[in-house]
Amino acid sequence: MYLNRFRLIALAVFMSFGVALSFQVSAANKDSQAAKTSKSSAKAPTKVEVKKVAKSSKKSKAVRTTVTRSSDPVVVARPSFATALGLRGQHDDLSLKSSVAMVVNQDTKEVYFEKNSSVSLPIASITKLMTAMVVLDSKLPLDETIVINADDVHIYRTSRLAGGTVLTREEALLLALMSSENRAAYTLGRNYPGGIPAFVDAMNRKAKEIGMTHSHFADPTGLMSENVASAEDLTRMLSTAYQYKMIREFSTWPDLTMVIAKRPQKFLNTNRLVRAGDMNIGLQKTGFINAAGKCLVMQARVNNTPLLLVFLDSVGTQSRFADAVRVRDWYERMPSGEPHAIRRLM
Repeated sequence: MYLNRFRLIALAVFMSFGVALSFQVSAANKDSQAAKTSKSSAKAPTKVEVKKVAKSSKKSKAVRTTVTRSSDPVVVARPSFATALGLRGQHDDLSLKSSVAMVVNQDTKEVYFEKNSSVSLPIASITKLMTAMVVLDSKLPLDETIVINADDVHIYRTSRLAGGTVLTREEALLLALMSSENRAAYTLGRNYPGGIPAFVDAMNRKAKEIGMTHSHFADPTGLMSENVASAEDLTRMLSTAYQYKMIREFSTWPDLTMVIAKRPQKFLNTNRLVRAGDMNIGLQKTGFINAAGKCLVMQARVNNTPLLLVFLDSVGTQSRFADAVRVRDWYERMPSGEPHAIRRLM
């Protein structure tokens, strides 16, 4: 009996020792693999050259613009400012999904539709239109090379423009407007005479000059929620930005392939309607941060009328584009002589 107990105890000790040894070997193997991975990562190059290798022509593509609601629950980290103000979900005659919307005739300044148009809200990357105007107003050489440095990397950690990337000011402007590259936008501001503080001052001076009385800019990217404007002010910014040929061209560029770190990288326009090619869009910019929701501003010609379109705090990824299509369809169905203006912008 005692012998049987001794055997059982010995067997348990042996099994425990075997499990512990197996665990230690497994952990050692994982540590070894992690060390190899770390060494491999450390050898990655930091400085890369960027060259433009191709630009594509605008081709008509079938892109979904309708909103499909998922049955899965949507988890939102923080409510947008518009949601906090009780603006989200308000009904309007066009059943738009955006909390704020505005449709203005660019030529006559007549307002055809508006929804919460006087409320100042975060505008996210729509900010980059002001960034582009300030850069072009500065007359700094567009062929001058600028480098993505540690400050640019810190401002936005997810980007294909790695630290050390060399590109021209023109290429940075193109990437900022077309694919909303935050590092490109930030380095444009950083390379302005006086740096970011002087650049932001220039942004706010420009806003004041063009009559954006309910707006404020805090950084060149739009990542800060302190970049705010009303829909009415954004129509003024759209109209002014439209006077810059390069902003019109770069913001409506469908896609671009560039060589980064000896590898071709394809950048897409963030506006699905541009890539679809089924709307006559003269200028556009998208934007998103949690505080702003999904945003979109455009200049588009509908029924041969140049319209300024603003959509802020849209519910989902697709809904801002669907709202633009709803407005286009609504305007195209208008009988001759309509719509009647609600008011005219001063």
